[in-house]
Amino acid sequence: MTKPIMPNKIGVIVDSFRVGVREGLQKAKKVGADGVQIYAVHGEMDPANLSASARKELKDYIASLGLEISALVGDLGGHGFQDPAENPAKIEKSKRIMELALDLGTNIVTTHIGIVPQDKNGPVYGTMHKACSELSSFAKSMGAYFAIETGPEPSAHLKSFLDSLGSNGVSVNFDPANMVMVTGDDPVQGVYTLKDYIVHTHAKDGIKLADFIDPRDVYGDFGYEAPALDHDKMADMAESGEKFREVPLGEGGVDWPAYLQALKDIGYTGYLTIEREVKTNPEEDIQLAVNFLKGFRA
Repeated sequence: MTKPIMPNKIGVIVDSFRVGVREGLQKAKKVGADGVQIYAVHGEMDPANLSASARKELKDYIASLGLEISALVGDLGGHGFQDPAENPAKIEKSKRIMELALDLGTNIVTTHIGIVPQDKNGPVYGTMHKACSELSSFAKSMGAYFAIETGPEPSAHLKSFLDSLGSNGVSVNFDPANMVMVTGDDPVQGVYTLKDYIVHTHAKDGIKLADFIDPRDVYGDFGYEAPALDHDKMADMAESGEKFREVPLGEGGVDWPAYLQALKDIGYTGYLTIEREVKTNPEEDIQLAVNFLKGFRA
């Protein structure tokens, strides 16, 4: 296949550097990124901890570095939106994160919603549908998107769920490595399947080591005995897990020329945001990833 010309901007997740936000922003500039994605669920980036003036100051500081925000991360962990008792608080927190995103100059918040059940008539599916319908309407009213990260379920099933929400306020943060590592779904075909919903992507690569992986063992599931989704748990599994392994871009199961061509085919010109979840040498790995993606530019 002829190498596709990549029109996309390159982003990095500030938190992947495993330093503070300000230092992470400086490192993002150093590695040559165009933009950044930042976790906004706790600590200094919790919406409750950022006044209007603090938001403006942060936005101006990011711009002074020649960067922009590709998206905020609004992943609240746990079982996503599967637990009806937790959903009211999670929905309100998600809305506040979206407001923060707009104040900082982006209209995208990425998140995990939990594994979409196969049984559309079951209580968990109904709980998730209700929560996501509310979030979708809220985002749509603001010209914004809550972007679900791919991986826990096949792309065709995710599309079916999204089609049922009534608007595209809940859309997709496409992560090709999650598909390769967990479900074994083809990320290239996934791009075409989810073409109407892709508003942001993660640039990550990986390999699947086990013949079968139950997504519930990775992401958790309401009523299932495996622990719920946790960022540190995911990092440990990605670095030294027995079932799958995150690897540098170009060294895993993602067919990058075909994948980037698929994104080009559907007209996606948004961010490819590098996510490096392993804990060893993240800055070095992120620099290599930036260089790898720049190799696809004219």
